[in-house]
Amino acid sequence: MSLTKDAVRAALKTVLIPSGEDVVSSGGFQWTAICDTFVSVKLHVPGIAIGGLGAIARSACSAITRAAGDAGGSIDSVIVEFVDDHGSVIHTVRQGGATSASAPASAAAPATIPASNPAPASPSTAGAPGHRPIGGLADSVPASKASAPTPQAAARPLAGVRHIIAVGAGKGGVGKSTIAVNLAIGLARQGHMVGLMDGDIYGPSLPTLLGLAGLDPVIYEGKLQPFVSHGIKSMTIGKLVDAEKPLIWRGPMAHGAFKQLAEQTSWGELDYLIIDLPPGTGDVPLTMAQLLQLSGAVVVCTPQKVAQDDAVRATRMFQQLGITVLGVVENMSHFVCEHGTEYDIFGRGGAEMMAQRLGVPFLGAVPITPALRQNSDRGDPAANFAPGTPLHDALRTLVQSLESQVALASMRQGRARPTLTIS
Repeated sequence: MSLTKDAVRAALKTVLIPSGEDVVSSGGFQWTAICDTFVSVKLHVPGIAIGGLGAIARSACSAITRAAGDAGGSIDSVIVEFVDDHGSVIHTVRQGGATSASAPASAAAPATIPASNPAPASPSTAGAPGHRPIGGLADSVPASKASAPTPQAAARPLAGVRHIIAVGAGKGGVGKSTIAVNLAIGLARQGHMVGLMDGDIYGPSLPTLLGLAGLDPVIYEGKLQPFVSHGIKSMTIGKLVDAEKPLIWRGPMAHGAFKQLAEQTSWGELDYLIIDLPPGTGDVPLTMAQLLQLSGAVVVCTPQKVAQDDAVRATRMFQQLGITVLGVVENMSHFVCEHGTEYDIFGRGGAEMMAQRLGVPFLGAVPITPALRQNSDRGDPAANFAPGTPLHDALRTLVQSLESQVALASMRQGRARPTLTIS
């Protein structure tokens, strides 16, 4: 017998907060996710100092551990996240190490992890809070600074753009640009005005994926005019430099290029601006977080463990920068041959399990097919949405899931309110 979400909720009814209520009755319980022996819980308990949150988290960990024992199972990890009024994570407590029904609740001591460490003010501040080199060589961030403002706190909205969504990944080769392009096309097919910015300064892919080879950049009234193709607007540095010239740039140069693409492109009125980020957790994501106010980020991951390891780092990077993680996409989930037979080359479901373990939404799985490769190489992404193909349903589900998560994030961030239509 395994632990259920209802059992976790029931266990949390024994956890009291300073008001005297339990955390569930007070409305502080947000949600829980369970994957095998991993449990994640998100709570909203306002007006309590970090030390008090730690005590509540320890009680929650103990209650969940007891519930697992009562269910005849065991858990390896419990993660308790506390969020503010906007849904941003402000404090995280993790109970690690194997626990079982026969082990005392204190067998594995919870480790407190600040979730919102201040990010470096510039790419060159390598020793700033949030970076911890080899163990013991640098002090960790004091708990009193755990709720310090993130780079997003000072970021500005982009004029005329309702939602800015970053698409990132911890490593290259997972199809991040392919997902970014198909999200943009899919949103446009839903009737939205969409822009797509190629923020992958070092390896721009949009010229090929969107078939921009025959188009030249245009500057009008001091601003770059975006390319218009497949129903979306786009801009990429790949059309502003020699196609075969390597961009051997240091951080400040990449910072400047990203800033120009974002702020000096005449985007006009957009419902969504999708930003395709370079792989990794370096200068460009930090520049973006300081510069643009985002609705959230999408993390792309293939199913295998080696990709998950880096995707976890990308997810934590966005959270530390103060950017809502809208969800995880499992790309190359499986291979569908021309005859319709499916092959789980990389181990289908790995990224979904990772999302559950991290407590973030799972947006959907996208297969790899010969047609996807062909359409991408010839710059015809709209063909991926042809009805009756294996890609059509997967991409449609992905786009609809993203729309839902953006709406929820906007309400949590106070940028939108729910509406009621009576007919």
